[in-house]
Amino acid sequence: MSANTPRHSPGDWEQAAAQLLSRTAHDLPTGRHHHHKERLMTAIEHAGQPHTAPAAPAAPAARARTRRLRRPAIVLPALAAAAAAAVLAATATVGGGPGHRAALATGPALTTRIGAASPQGVTQLLDQASLVAAPDSHPALAPGQYVYIESRTADTFVKTVNGRSSLASHALHERQVWYSADGTKGWLIDPAVNDSPEGETLSLPDEQGNTPVAGLNHPSYDLLAKLPADPDALLATIYEQTRGHGNSPDQEAFTTIGDLLGESYPPPALTKALFKAAGKIPGVVAVDDAVDAVGRHGTAVARLDETSGQREEWIFDTTTHVFLGKRTVQVGRATGPEELIAPGTVLFTSAVTQRAVVNDIKQVPQQNHPS
Repeated sequence: MSANTPRHSPGDWEQAAAQLLSRTAHDLPTGRHHHHKERLMTAIEHAGQPHTAPAAPAAPAARARTRRLRRPAIVLPALAAAAAAAVLAATATVGGGPGHRAALATGPALTTRIGAASPQGVTQLLDQASLVAAPDSHPALAPGQYVYIESRTADTFVKTVNGRSSLASHALHERQVWYSADGTKGWLIDPAVNDSPEGETLSLPDEQGNTPVAGLNHPSYDLLAKLPADPDALLATIYEQTRGHGNSPDQEAFTTIGDLLGESYPPPALTKALFKAAGKIPGVVAVDDAVDAVGRHGTAVARLDETSGQREEWIFDTTTHVFLGKRTVQVGRATGPEELIAPGTVLFTSAVTQRAVVNDIKQVPQQNHPS
């Protein structure tokens, strides 16, 4: 989109955003649209403004802001779709009036103590975590069944209103998602994506007839079952399929494995291989203390993205080594459009509270929320 398109009205942008969201929102890994929405929103706002001489520099700024996304190559239409949906919600919040949708509650930036990191103990922690995460009793997903994953998530983002930027956070909220084995049927309930308490369908094909093929950034159970269970072969596959994505091959591989651990249902052999593969990525460290979205403390396996200064942390119970959740923390000083994000800011946090096999969409297993 270009800043030289003054004929587009707000209604045009809303219609385009709705079409994009309908087509691709299900491809975006959990929580990613939260972290990126305000930066993409700024780009969309610049693109929708009339072109005048004083506004001429806005287009390069918007492009630079888009390029600085933490995972710029992940299904970019999906990123744009999620951001466009956020634009509609943010506009409604600012504009008010009848018929506007209510946005998820916001508050001050999320912050934390930055835990000390060391390369020592990473392999042992990942080995222990793999044994707990992939027991022999791990049920397979049969045809007609669904993976159910429930989590609590929150995030911090740069909010720009009338040209003024500040940090804000979305309230901790529940996210529920159902996926069929082949990935063509599903359902999502997440107030950060859709304000209807009933949620929205993820079933394919969509209204435009598109049926995206499953991939590492939007996997199906059937796809995961076909991935190699040998750690070296698996890591080579991940590097190959994510080539050109993210700020570096190593960081993208680590982030991709983290996405699979957070919101998918790998078979036991693959789960073990994912943990072992993660330990082979250069720069992976152990963090002495990290806190998940619901306040549970644990030990983390993490990696620092040298480009963005952000550290992705996978949090495990210190005693049982059960996977609790993950978060992204600003460790280094941010620059450019993100310079407001100080070290210690929690950009995204998630706690997995349920992961189960169910027999139907919107079926919820017995509740087992953390205290």
